[in-house]
Amino acid sequence: MNTGNIKFASYPTNLSGASYLESNFDLLAGAFPKDKTELVLVVDNKNRIEDKIATELGFDTKDLNSIKFTDLIGITMKAVMNNDYYKPIESGGYTLNLDYKALAESDNNITLKIVGVIRSKPSVKFPVISEGIAYSDELAQRIIDISKASDIVKSQKESDVNVLTMEKVDDKTKDQLLSYLGGKATPYMITIYPINFETKNEILSYLDEYNKFSNEADKIVYTDLADTITGMTSGIMDGITMVLVAFSSTSLIVSLIMISIITYTSVLERTKEIGILKALGARKKDISRVFDAETFILGVFSGTLGIAIAWLLTIPINALIYKATELEHVARLQISHAVILIIVSTVLTMLGGHIPARIAAKKDAVEALRSE
Repeated sequence: MNTGNIKFASYPTNLSGASYLESNFDLLAGAFPKDKTELVLVVDNKNRIEDKIATELGFDTKDLNSIKFTDLIGITMKAVMNNDYYKPIESGGYTLNLDYKALAESDNNITLKIVGVIRSKPSVKFPVISEGIAYSDELAQRIIDISKASDIVKSQKESDVNVLTMEKVDDKTKDQLLSYLGGKATPYMITIYPINFETKNEILSYLDEYNKFSNEADKIVYTDLADTITGMTSGIMDGITMVLVAFSSTSLIVSLIMISIITYTSVLERTKEIGILKALGARKKDISRVFDAETFILGVFSGTLGIAIAWLLTIPINALIYKATELEHVARLQISHAVILIIVSTVLTMLGGHIPARIAAKKDAVEALRSE
């Protein structure tokens, strides 16, 4: 539930015999709840809460930089029940009770107390409870039981109009009103947190199989948030990849031109050597192979050097990413990819140097010897 600016969320009292809070959260101050009326304040991974939450808890946030955990322990609040919060009117409907003093002093209230400050453990990647106030499901069930027996819920069940606005409602809207007033314990949404993608796929397969043999009214409508987020990020990554490919293609073209220029310069500087080789009986393809071999060695060496530098850079890059996002091993270089990149580097280098090599092979031996 969400009351005012404070976010409320319930947690299971126990899960497989173990305390849910103690298994998933670190205790920063106070103690874990022992009674259903005891609450805990959940802070983020940097021990922060939103200003509006601090304001609702009674702190003056103007020029306030920090709050001691001990100042949060012991804060109490009142859970006002339906019979006090809604009061009957002469027309037969109900309206909100704006007498806050009477609401606060009512004997029907449930007094709640913050007994601890907790933070999600680093090992928990997706905590179910976000920053705010957490209460046990036993307290939630107690409030639901009281709400079911409240006067406004009984009146709404017997009426075909909204008892707050006196407007005509259909059965679907009536059910929504009863849920809003706490008259129905049936959840309108269930959130499932699979431990991995394999488990997620098994759950989706089970739901699809269930829907296949169910009536339209009984089918489960679900949203795969992981798939939705993956689809969104996939589109972004595709755009980024296209931009990077464009830059890489430009770099490759420039590299090919530079390799051709360097190889051609080497051909001009070694014209006399080419003439000597031809005078000694070297064929055109022998001359071409000399320069092709040089570009091959250059391609293999430069590709290997680039891969080595890229692998070394993954160490500081991963350290920076982990510090900023706590994601591990984001930058990785697989051996198969490294081999492919070296092959691509070698092939492109040989392509860039093959034309100058052919020019060298076509030189006349006499002209080559007379060049110096």
